[in-house]
This record gives sequence, C-alpha cells and structure tokens, in this order.
Amino acid sequence: MSDSLSPRKGHSGRSRFGKPNPVDIHVGGRVRLRRTLLGLSQEKLAGAIGLTFQQVQKYERGANRIGASRLFELSRVLDVPVSFFFDDMAPDLASRHAIHAAGMSESPQASFEPDALARRETLELVRAYYRIGDPHVRKKVAELVKTMAATVASEDDGPARGGTPSRRCRPFTKSPRRKSS
Repeated sequence: MSDSLSPRKGHSGRSRFGKPNPVDIHVGGRVRLRRTLLGLSQEKLAGAIGLTFQQVQKYERGANRIGASRLFELSRVLDVPVSFFFDDMAPDLASRHAIHAAGMSESPQASFEPDALARRETLELVRAYYRIGDPHVRKKVAELVKTMAATVASEDDGPARGGTPSRRCRPFTKSPRRKSS
C-alpha cells in the first residue's frame, strides 16, 4: 500500500508533484552555462549531438534526464570533463532529494533556484567582457562595475548603516510646477 502524498519513482526522474529532480536541473544548467560561454546556440549544440533543439531545451531545464552516454557526448562537444556538469552542486542536493523521494521527509522540498552565475544576463555580461580585446580597457571596465556595485550597496544600506537612502527606495513625488510670469 503506497502513501498518496509520497512522490512516485518513475523513468522521467520527476516526482509525483511534477517537479524535476534538482540534480537534473543542476546538470542542465551546467550544459546551458558551457554552451552559452562557447557562444553556441541550442540549434548548433543539438546538431553536433544529433538531437533537436527542443531536446536540448528540455535537458537544460532539467525536464528530461541526460543519460550517461549523452553526458559523455556533451562533454566531448563542449570540451569539458564529465565532472564539469556536477561542479558547484550543493553537497546535500542529491541526498535531500533521495530522502524526500523515499517518503522520509515531512514536507516537499523547496524549489531549486539556479545560482546567479547560471543566469543568461550573467553569461552575456561575461561574454561581452571577454570580447573587449584590450586588457587595460577590460581592467577599467571591471573596476567601474565594482565601484558601481559598491556604491549601490552603500546606498541600499541607508543612513542607519552609514549610507544614503537609495533613489530606488524613495517614493516618487511630483514637484509642483512653477508658473512663468
């Protein structure tokens, strides 16, 4: 007799609740990270491994599991070791999922959020940065961004922490118009 609230095991790696396995999401995110850093489109990667771009999309979202032979092929095409796809994974990610899948946890696991380094905007920023040919200009751009980030952070701390209130936090008030004479 099975518990109606416990997730079922299936071929897809999804729980009964329809959530992809967090390990599959992580591996897919690493595929997307490497593909984007190399400047490959989903179509080009799919062509290189004999799939459709829709299948690559599903892999990258973690919606479909990547088998061992496909992972090996991806590592060859993306020029990384197979271990790359598991790098930076939270050490307890797989074990948390296994405990939940076995029905030993009290509540469903919190949704898995990809880290900031896997976001599209981060990848585009890194690629644009490395397209700057002159290393001195690249260094100046990096210093500019660091300075801007520090300024915004100190503004967001507000007066209580020694900063000034951020303009983003102030309510918009329309100043009265002056009548010209």
